[in-house]
Amino acid sequence: MSCFESSTFLKNPEVMNQDILEKACIKLGWRYERKIEDGNKIFLVYDVNQTSNLHGEFALKVDGNQVTFNSFYLKNGRELAKELETHFYAINVEYAYETILREFQAVGFKLLPDLKFVESETEKKRFKMVAHSRMANETEKRTEIEFIIKFDGTIVTDSNYIPEDIHKLADKAMESIDNAFGTKRKEGEHIKRKEIPLKYKNKAYCKAGNKITAKY
Repeated sequence: MSCFESSTFLKNPEVMNQDILEKACIKLGWRYERKIEDGNKIFLVYDVNQTSNLHGEFALKVDGNQVTFNSFYLKNGRELAKELETHFYAINVEYAYETILREFQAVGFKLLPDLKFVESETEKKRFKMVAHSRMANETEKRTEIEFIIKFDGTIVTDSNYIPEDIHKLADKAMESIDNAFGTKRKEGEHIKRKEIPLKYKNKAYCKAGNKITAKY
């Protein structure tokens, strides 16, 4: 990511990381099973709090990181049945949250809850991940990156000035989120640049056009 940027992460419904999914299922109280089939790691979700009887069949299956939904949940091949969308939106929200925590905490960020946030129909979670620069000559050591998780699991981030060393760590975490979501953000479409305040024009990682100047 860059200084003064807003990014949107759209999840590919056909891709899920099993370890992150497990944490999401535990939080939601969904019944699941992990096993090995023909040498492949399989993750099966049997209960998503649905009202319909699945007769012992899975609701969701992940083989490696590839997702299969039970045919009961499908409409026109890939579109989730309208009546059950909310159940899968719930797992997407928790999956997004656990993904952010896992990847940003792995590179040294800490969670800062937004105590004033009130959940709505469109926005389910809002918080910040915080890190501090270790560069001796850096005058603004604290970095806060805001995250909003939408009702369907879409992630929207917002950043301002980021010191050089923290910048590299944030880039690594953002790339890992892309991988866990099975998508790739595009410049100008999912990555939007903000106007850089005059006082930051000459900072190492910010310049006209918000291009990254350092190579790494």
